[in-house]
Amino acid sequence: MKNQKMYEPGDKLISIIKDNYNILQSLGSFGINLGFGDKTVREVCEDQGVDTYTFLAVVNFTINGYRDYEDADRLSIPTLMHYLKASHDYYLDFQLPFIRKELEEALDLKDNLARLIMRLYDEYAHSIRAHMKYEEKTVFPYVENLINNKVEDAYDIETYSKHHGQTDVKLRELKNIIIKYLPSDGLHNNQLSATLYDIYNNEEWLSQHAKVEDEIFIPAIRRLETKSKQNDVTLKISNMISQTSDNSDSLSEREKDVIISLVQGMTNKEIADHLCISINTVITHRRNIAKKLQIHSPAGLTIYAIVNNLIDISAVKL
Repeated sequence: MKNQKMYEPGDKLISIIKDNYNILQSLGSFGINLGFGDKTVREVCEDQGVDTYTFLAVVNFTINGYRDYEDADRLSIPTLMHYLKASHDYYLDFQLPFIRKELEEALDLKDNLARLIMRLYDEYAHSIRAHMKYEEKTVFPYVENLINNKVEDAYDIETYSKHHGQTDVKLRELKNIIIKYLPSDGLHNNQLSATLYDIYNNEEWLSQHAKVEDEIFIPAIRRLETKSKQNDVTLKISNMISQTSDNSDSLSEREKDVIISLVQGMTNKEIADHLCISINTVITHRRNIAKKLQIHSPAGLTIYAIVNNLIDISAVKL
């Protein structure tokens, strides 16, 4: 039965571990080393460079299923990324090979059924490795770009969410086959029982890992996407304003005179006569103005002239 206590920053970390020893592996994934004495969660996290709020969000969720965060925007995406990446390393580099070795020692590989079980396990290991590698090659780089305000239109976390299915079906099937169909002698029975116990633990760990991704990571990335897209729009507007300002400074005095004349409704010939230049020069000025400002319509030039104080709005015929 789950411990229903909501752990807080002031709680001693050793007390949480005593209540829930199964979070020991999570400590490693967060980058928290043992040997922290009687320090509180906050003290340990600050000492070891881990975001306290995010650590407790994951711990409280995995222990008791708490999903209510006082301020979801306080979740540290880099901390979540570190946790998920380290969890992948733990599972792929340690846990998968460890279970395989246990199976090899527990099974008589001269038996056809035993060899089929090993094949089933290898298929499972391949599928889980492919799933986690996809996240590392596609999802995590995408999130890192979001953190760095690089918005990608070709991908979003919803695409990942739709294809984030259960990956432990083969593991469950393997466990059931061993229990139901595999005969064994006394020695191998003990080894199989120990291996089954580890498979059950791995099944639970993998389920919790997927839930953290579904319930904490994916919603956090959705919020980050919304902010990034808003920031992207703001940045584009800012760039447009900046570009307009820069273009205004780059206009020559003669080009500004041409804009004023155009806004006042003069033709090319009238502008040429007014400024004592040739019609071809007027046309060249107008081409350069359009290129610099990216404005081609008389109405657009009128707005530009008013905004940049080249002409007073009262002098414009609307």
